[in-house]
Amino acid sequence: MKVTVNDCLSLDAFTPSILAAGRRNIENRVRTVSVLDAPDAAKAVSENGVKEQLVLTSFSGITDDEKKCDIIKALAKEGIAAMAVFHQKEGLTSVGNTVVEAAEQVGIPLIVVPSSNKAEYSDVIEQVMDKLLYGDNFKNSLINNTIYHLLDFEKHSNFQSALKEAAVSNEFQVVLLSKDFNPILTVETRQKTTIADAIRLGKERDVEKAGIYTFIDVNGVLTYWGPILINGEKFFLFIVDNEDNYSAGEITKLAEIIELAMGMWKYSPERDVKAEFIKALIRDNKSLAYSLKDEMNIISDNILSVFYAKGIETTEGNEIIADFEENEGIEIMRIAEGEETYGIILKSDKKPVDEEVSPKSSCLKLFEKLKEGSKTVRIFHATGIDGIEGAGDAFRLIGETWTFVESVFPYKRVFTKYELALVSNCINLQVQGGYLKKNYMDLLEPFKKEMGENKAKQLLETLETFVLDAGMNSSKTSVFMGIHTNTVQYRLKRINEVLGAEITGNRVIPGLTMALALKRLERVVK
Repeated sequence: MKVTVNDCLSLDAFTPSILAAGRRNIENRVRTVSVLDAPDAAKAVSENGVKEQLVLTSFSGITDDEKKCDIIKALAKEGIAAMAVFHQKEGLTSVGNTVVEAAEQVGIPLIVVPSSNKAEYSDVIEQVMDKLLYGDNFKNSLINNTIYHLLDFEKHSNFQSALKEAAVSNEFQVVLLSKDFNPILTVETRQKTTIADAIRLGKERDVEKAGIYTFIDVNGVLTYWGPILINGEKFFLFIVDNEDNYSAGEITKLAEIIELAMGMWKYSPERDVKAEFIKALIRDNKSLAYSLKDEMNIISDNILSVFYAKGIETTEGNEIIADFEENEGIEIMRIAEGEETYGIILKSDKKPVDEEVSPKSSCLKLFEKLKEGSKTVRIFHATGIDGIEGAGDAFRLIGETWTFVESVFPYKRVFTKYELALVSNCINLQVQGGYLKKNYMDLLEPFKKEMGENKAKQLLETLETFVLDAGMNSSKTSVFMGIHTNTVQYRLKRINEVLGAEITGNRVIPGLTMALALKRLERVVK
């Protein structure tokens, strides 16, 4: 049921009251209600600037009518439904002509509640929300008609058929998503936007953390999201109100009816093929991955990257991923288990070739952007891979090394296939031991032979930081170690003398890097 400002004026809490301005817009839709106690327009917008919201205030502490006018004009730009000013001792005259004129100018219904009306904010909020959720009564045609179609076992052979007829008859749409936000069941009765766009916004709004139905406007399409359980497993249901006919309460009741009907029809959701595809690659089950790839019509050459991440399942992380999907011409399939995320990045065929930046570059930009959100974020990825075979091998490489790679590169938060491959080789050498490992470790022996233990430790720490952490940059080394650049330069010169080689030489650095990585790895792998 649609609730307007005019409907709210008939509530007991607004009796008596005066509609001082904005009569031409009293049919404005009201979706929510809030209380304003902001001292200025900027604060009012940040706290109460919500489209189709009824804003209650007494302008407490604001004596300047110009400030009140600024607040009304600023909130009008945000599309609020109306403003109610409470407990004015002298009724309309105490509000001020300039304030009334400002509201009339921007078309905001301005309701003045005189002091003779003893209703408090809480009374208004309770009555408005009751109106929003339940309307005048709750035996509405939406619920009755939906129940009629959903329980017509004689006419329909399955739940999907019954749901489609109910949706067509009552002008709503339904999409059932897996816990990883992959579509399982869709009933579309019109197409004004894409399911992919809706899912992006749903992730941005963190609907998986909401216990009740959340309203999201997707490019002008009104959607309501909420969690449901089917056979003990969590799914998400979003319902589209095609004609803006229903209240949040009606949609919530509709969702309950749909969930009940699923049980009566003994409906079992289809497999989440995308999640199965990712899990098959994680388990290195390439034959299953090939089969699922064909089922989803995925082109192997479009697989750009696979990754494992910790700490990106946040509002900021979802917004970043949604933005990259929309603007960079990539599709990101992922599954989440708590704070851990496994994902595959695919090149999208929707973006014209002449607009493309390097797809690999887009992946790297994404990982760097995700890293900025939190110091606890860790991302392990292999970007630039060869189809299904490469994706499976990359997940195996990540699985074998991610617990150790942070020990070798403690200052990094995004780890590429190059760091992972280096650590994988070090793990194999550490486990196997023998002369191969000894050959590398012998490269560091001169430090022990030519100087005391403390001096050897100091120079080795400098060399480790310079090579493994600072990218052979002496300035960064000084920052990491908290010492002067001149001290770093002196130590590097001394290291060259001890090793009898230029440590930055092309023939020296590969073996030296392996030796230093092995040395760090020994601390965690015995």
